Amino acid sequence: MEKRMERQYAPINWGIAHIYSSYNNTIIHITDITGTETIARASGGMVVKQDRMESSPTAAMIAAKKAGEAAREQGITGIHVKIKAPGGHNGPASPGPGAQAAVRALSRMGLRIGIIEDVTPVPHDGCRKKGGKRGRRV
Repeated sequence: MEKRMERQYAPINWGIAHIYSSYNNTIIHITDITGTETIARASGGMVVKQDRMESSPTAAMIAAKKAGEAAREQGITGIHVKIKAPGGHNGPASPGPGAQAAVRALSRMGLRIGIIEDVTPVPHDGCRKKGGKRGRRV
């Protein structure tokens, strides 16, 4: 009888990447698995000079790379992603252009991507929307 060789994989040290992506900025916040301890933070405004470039996919990629490197130094090898758009009763429910670029940059760094989840706040009919009785007239 021959003995089968079993592969030994290193255990994955998980973290959570909270990506807030609006049409004005992209913020990447990496925490431990509980979500309480901050490991790394970066935003589009930290890596570009022009205000109009903060939300661009390029800025999101550079910011994700910066946050990912800091997370790798702390020993994080895998990441669960939580993507958040402004949402609520006035903000857009779809994430900005930087969200997809940030996830792609994190995976290209060698971090294992686990669950990708959308955590955009959804209104349950709270406050009255702005715009008056007849709505916003354009």
